[in-house]
This record gives sequence, structure tokens and C-alpha cells, in this order.
Amino acid sequence: MVLFEPLTLPGGATLPNRVAKAAMEESLAGPGQLPDARVEQLYRGWAHGGAGLLITGNVMVDRRALTSPGTILLDADSPLAPFRRWAQAASSGGNHVWMQINHPGRQVGSDMPGVAWAPSDVAISLGRHTKRFARPTMMTEADIEATVARFAVTARRAEEAGFHGVQIHAAHGYLLSQFLSPLVNRRTDRWGGSPENRSRLLSSIVRAVRAQVSDGFAIGVKLNTADFQRGGFDLDDAARVIETLGGLGVELVELSGGTVESPASMGSTTDHRRLGREAYFLAFTGQLLESATMPLMLTGGISTRETAERVREQGVAVVGMASALALRPDLPRCWREGSDARVGMARVDWKDRSLAAAGVLAYVRYQLRRLADGKTPRPHASPRRIFLADALAHRRRLRTYRTWLAANPTEVH
Repeated sequence: MVLFEPLTLPGGATLPNRVAKAAMEESLAGPGQLPDARVEQLYRGWAHGGAGLLITGNVMVDRRALTSPGTILLDADSPLAPFRRWAQAASSGGNHVWMQINHPGRQVGSDMPGVAWAPSDVAISLGRHTKRFARPTMMTEADIEATVARFAVTARRAEEAGFHGVQIHAAHGYLLSQFLSPLVNRRTDRWGGSPENRSRLLSSIVRAVRAQVSDGFAIGVKLNTADFQRGGFDLDDAARVIETLGGLGVELVELSGGTVESPASMGSTTDHRRLGREAYFLAFTGQLLESATMPLMLTGGISTRETAERVREQGVAVVGMASALALRPDLPRCWREGSDARVGMARVDWKDRSLAAAGVLAYVRYQLRRLADGKTPRPHASPRRIFLADALAHRRRLRTYRTWLAANPTEVH
């Protein structure tokens, strides 16, 4: 079956099959922004669900810059024991597990302590929701160099903890995606301007990570096919970046799309481009398949076996699924056993597109929390009730994170 053939990556590691759990932010960090028993429970379920590769929700490289107050952090001072337990649970089904590592840049809430950095002083624009996000500060050369080092440290420590690889997050409008975008990156130094300069931060991080980890440790990158904003990062840019990454030893590039301003990863764009009902970005992969010297992975709205097989048949090496595995963690195993099992999500068709995108994320987090608590998902739970409860939980997590960060403001060197 095309979905369950093994895949040997360029570095020599072999994935047991072509189905991957793509990253979903769990917001399940315990005290100290660390993984705990709930995270282990969640990933143990996926490990025995049949996917050949699990990619974690984004793990932060800088304690002052989290995507949310419930996000897990791995920096120079994080104790490794909780991460070792996480890696062991997440690979207990014979699958591979990679840690997604990330810096949010300007995509942080205005209520969050810490820093909101960006390549340039360009704020997120979301109409009446703009004030939900912090006003960013343009990064200095020292800020950039320190960030490169932080990614490398996190990757090295992920390997020490037992993960098989890392995925560097350069999509969805986070920091590395911001540097790639001509809309956000208006710098005139070596970090901005030309496509080569705008991709310099990503390339520098890949090189720094490779220098810190062993040859057998996999390095992947998550990249937008496009930002789906007029004048932003586009398909030609993506093709150039993929060509560059091939020369740096990147072993798997996951293709997605969009930013918080244009939530294409949830099927909606601000530039009104037509996305598929499933496999949103499949129509944009042809040019990228021609540019790639490494295997490509596609994610975005894939939830049926028929669609997953179609993605593989069009030349994509790995099929990534996210929300579907929040509702049915054993979906790949069911498919392998011959079932055409499907999942059904509640619709979040609110008129306010920004709120709808936030509602989808809250709905998915709710299902992940149930799995982490040993409960079954509730696909038909009310998205509005979940959204309101999630907002209250965010406030509680924020108080906890504020207290911790104030007591532990920076790493000890």
C-alpha cells in the first residue's frame, strides 16, 4: 500500500511508513514549561496509532518568547528527564518522533510577558483584533545571533533526550517565516532584501543545528508553499528555499501555508485563492516537487484514506495529518488494517474569520486535553462553549507563566 511503505531518508534513517502526525500545539506544559505525564499519555496513544512519524507540537527555544503560556520550552537550563520520558512514550510503538522547535517572533499575544521580536517593526494587522497581538521590536544583530544559538542548543538537547530528529518551524507566520516574507522583513542588511538574504536566518539555523547534532539525527523544516497574502512569500520563493535546504542536508520538508493574518492552514486565505476541500496545498506542490532533492511531506486538511493515497500518488513522500488524529489517534492503524475509517469535526463557520481560526485551534486543544486525560474525544462538542472555556484556561496558564518567568527570566550561563 502506498501509505505503508517504509521511507529511507537521505541521512539513512528509515521511517516505518509514509503517514505522519503533523504538529499541533498542545498547550499542556506543566510547571516550568515542561512536559508531564499528560503529554506522555497523549503521545503514547499516537505512538500506537499507526503513524510512522510523530512531530511534536512546537517547543520553544527562548523562555521569553512563547506562542502561548501553555507551550513547552527546552532551553539550556531545562531539566532533560521530562523530555526523556516524553521521547520514550512517543516512540513506544516503534515509530520515529521529531521535536518541532520554534520561535514565535511577533506572533505573541499582547498580554504575554517577555519579548515580541520581528525582522522589522511591522505589526500584525487583523482589523479589530490587531490589539490582541504585541507590537514587535526589530531584532538587532546580537538578537539574531543569539536566536541561531538557541535553536542549536534546543536541537542538541532534543537528541540527548532521545528524539530522532527536529523539525525547524519556518511556516505559519512565526519568526523564521517572518524573515522569509518581504511583507514583514524590510531590513536592508544581510538579513533582508533579496530572497537569499531573507532566507539567511533559516539557513544559518540549519547549519548551526547540524553542527551540534550527530550525523544520524534528522533535520526537517516546515515551510509555507505561500503566505497567501498579496506581496508576501510565494511559490517561487518556496522553490528557491527548498533548493537551498537540499544543499544543507535537510532530510524532509513539510509543506503547509498561511499565517495568523491569512489562516490558509485552516482553509481560508486573505488573497482569495481557492484551496482544496482536503489537502489544501496539494495543487501548489508540482513546482516544489521539481525543486526538491529531499522527500516532501504535505499537511493541511487531510482526513480520509482516499485523499491521503491521492497525495502519495502525486509524488509527495509523506502524508501529514493533524486535526484528524486529535479525533481518531488510531486512524493510520485502521487504514493499514483495511478500514476506510473517517472522522467528523464540528464546523466552526463563524463570520469573523479570525475568531473562527482561533475557535478551530481551541476545539483541537480541547480534544487533545481529553486524550491526555485518558478520555475519548468529543467531535460534536460545542465550539462556542469550548472557545469560552479555552479563554478562561488561557488566563490561568498566563498567570502561572508570568510567575515562573519573573522568577526565571533568563538562562544561566
